[in-house]
This record gives sequence, structure tokens and C-alpha cells, in this order.
Amino acid sequence: MRARLTLTLGLLLASSVAALWAPARAAGLLLRRSWAARVAIAGRSMEPALEDGDWVLVDPDAYRARAPHAGELVLAPDPREPERLLIKRVDSVGRDGRLTILGDAPDASTDSREFGTIAAADVRGRPWFRYWPLERLGPLR
Repeated sequence: MRARLTLTLGLLLASSVAALWAPARAAGLLLRRSWAARVAIAGRSMEPALEDGDWVLVDPDAYRARAPHAGELVLAPDPREPERLLIKRVDSVGRDGRLTILGDAPDASTDSREFGTIAAADVRGRPWFRYWPLERLGPLR
């Protein structure tokens, strides 16, 4: 009886460790790839969600399997200056797969109202976590 109990507890412990390990490993991979794609916010176009001087982590793989949805944040090149990256919120997704992206602060934003829609394939990732400043640390919405 004792051997069976030990075996049962061992199997339970092993399955619990495996159940915890998979999400922890996935979180570690997300942090590693996001750290390489981190971005500093410059400007007021996304206030109050993002402020000038915030640093955010960007998941470059977030939209590989699916296109962004309305309401989600995206990192995308400015169509007029492709080396300049913009973080904006998806306002709408057209049938043709093109995105209308807008800043949360319209009076301070350069967005689709100026340069039109962008291709979903041009999106470079999803900003998901602010890590600086520490008093604003947390997930982005």
C-alpha cells in the first residue's frame, strides 16, 4: 500500500511540475524575444496608455499566426519613413487585410488619418508590457 501511495504521489508531483514548467518556459521565451524588440516611447500620441519616456516590450511573433484585431496595439513602420517605428491602436481591419491605425491622443498623433491604411503584413509586433518607469510597470491594454 505504501509503495502505491508513493508512486501515486510521485506521478502527481511529476504532472504538477510538468503543468507548471510549460507556461514558465513559454513565458521565458516571450521575455527573451520581447527584450530584443523593446521600444522607447517618444511623444504624446498614445497618451494616456503610453507616455513619453515609457519603455515597452514588444512580442515580434504575436501576429505571425493571425492578423491584429481592432483595439489591439501594434508596432509598425511609418509608411512615409519606414525606419521610424510607430505604436498605434488598430481602429479597424478592412476586408482587404489593411489596418486603420490611430493614436489614443488624436491631436498629437501621426496615424492613418495622415498616411492611410497599412498592410497587416507590415506589423512588426505587439507591444504588451511596460517595464519603465517602475511606477507604471505592468501589462498594456
